[in-house]
Amino acid sequence: MSSTANGKNGTWRNWGGNVTARPARQVAPASVDELAAAVRRAAEDGLKVKAVGTGHSFTSIAATDGVLIRPQLLTGIRNIDREAMTVTVEAGTPLKRLNAALAREGLSLANMGDIMEQTVSGATSTGTHGTGRESASIAAQIKGLELVTADGSVLTCSEKGTAEERAVFAAARIGLGALGIVTAITFAVEPLFLLTAREEPMPFERVLAEFDQLWAENEHFEFYWFPHTGNTNTKRNNRSAGPEQPVGQLAGWFEDEFLSNGVFQVAQWVGRAAPATIPAIAQISSKALSARTYTDIPYKVFTSPRRVRFVEMEYAVPRAALTETLRELKSMVERSGLRVSFPVEVRTAPADDITLSTASGRDSAYIAVHMFRGTPHQAYFTAAERIFTAHEGRPHWGKVHTRDAEYFARVYPRFGEFTALRDRLDPERLFQNDYLRRVLGA
Repeated sequence: MSSTANGKNGTWRNWGGNVTARPARQVAPASVDELAAAVRRAAEDGLKVKAVGTGHSFTSIAATDGVLIRPQLLTGIRNIDREAMTVTVEAGTPLKRLNAALAREGLSLANMGDIMEQTVSGATSTGTHGTGRESASIAAQIKGLELVTADGSVLTCSEKGTAEERAVFAAARIGLGALGIVTAITFAVEPLFLLTAREEPMPFERVLAEFDQLWAENEHFEFYWFPHTGNTNTKRNNRSAGPEQPVGQLAGWFEDEFLSNGVFQVAQWVGRAAPATIPAIAQISSKALSARTYTDIPYKVFTSPRRVRFVEMEYAVPRAALTETLRELKSMVERSGLRVSFPVEVRTAPADDITLSTASGRDSAYIAVHMFRGTPHQAYFTAAERIFTAHEGRPHWGKVHTRDAEYFARVYPRFGEFTALRDRLDPERLFQNDYLRRVLGA
């Protein structure tokens, strides 16, 4: 069940390739009892404990030199309650498996992000989200949680429990791995529905001028801006009565695999080798995708394969500050002499009531900047972060940022609630690592 980390096999690496760790041992528990025992044993041995998902975070949120808990045996659906319209799923279940299993049952989550490789607990614990006018992050769809806390006991919480359980529920839906190890999640689900996606290029200035209207008229609106150009690609997803009209296999392969992954990968290689070519490549890339409309079940519309490896920073700013923030970002790129080969992604979320959600208590817009893996991203990310923080931006917990507890205490009104709960649940800091020490304070 457990393996000792040694040599190459003992090194853990994240998906983006920018974080590595050498845990003292790795454990893959097959049950909640086994996980609780592993937590108690780690405490006895004086080792810290971290659970890791698929490593899709770009921060060292899951890194540890202690005991690394791998969730691959804690997967699958425990229970579907059609009366309450909920599904309870083991924490290590990949989103793609949950989505497919729910679809077979005629059910779906209301909203999701665009990547579905992550485990359900990794995605929710870091605040993964898609875009939505009324529908919020994946964590906001949680109705109940089960977690193993630092003393090895199993705690369940929901919005209906005791005052203490409700306090845990408010924080643990996006718990950063600081409050305990999530073992099962109960999500709200709804009958499977259809979405019509409309993708079309639009000039940058027009998107900004019409942003409020585009946001108001669509259930899910997002767009990509290609730096060094005045071009964007917009995407609107709205519920549809049907009929189903999926993207044809050939067209789907051409747009999603060949252009978005194959040609894009080659363009990134060329850009990395010869940065001077990037603005010209950006002009071509931004015009490569033509307008298209298709109708399908939610996960086939919301999610797309991501095979080109990158490093990412994303900040949530107040939705009202979006257009100003983007204009500042665009003029910074133009002035700086930076060469940015990856589009900037813009999405939105309504305010929610989760303590450390990036949308906690405020309607938010997300701006994500990316760099191809292996290209220097420091200068670009530093300049972008300066703009985001001037607008009291809140960084995604799983993406690159340099903020610390002092900053978060300023931009999260309920920050103290979270740290007080951590003091109660993990007084010895069994679940601590360098990242949590920085973002939550010692």
